[in-house]
Amino acid sequence: MPKVRIKLNSTDIEMINSICESIKELAKKSGIVISGPVPLPTKRLKVTTRKAPCGDGTATFDNFEMRIHKRLIDLPANEKVLHHIMRMQIPKNVNIKIEMKD
Repeated sequence: MPKVRIKLNSTDIEMINSICESIKELAKKSGIVISGPVPLPTKRLKVTTRKAPCGDGTATFDNFEMRIHKRLIDLPANEKVLHHIMRMQIPKNVNIKIEMKD
């Protein structure tokens, strides 16, 4: 039976967890058993910059970090559930990718 793999990634962990919970609730209402959400490793992007705008002065630095959280959900290909998932309101800061697996 074909399966559907949903990949979610975002910088906001609360948003990604709430969307995962809503997908789980949709699957539970339909009676479909899903595997996930599986948390994948968090990617950390670090940038170190000099505090002084001109480069002179003491050597003090600012460290900035952006974390990208990822989740993975597998579920059987059910047209009714997929239709509901595609019609969900997904915020702009959450990226979703749906692909079919055999």
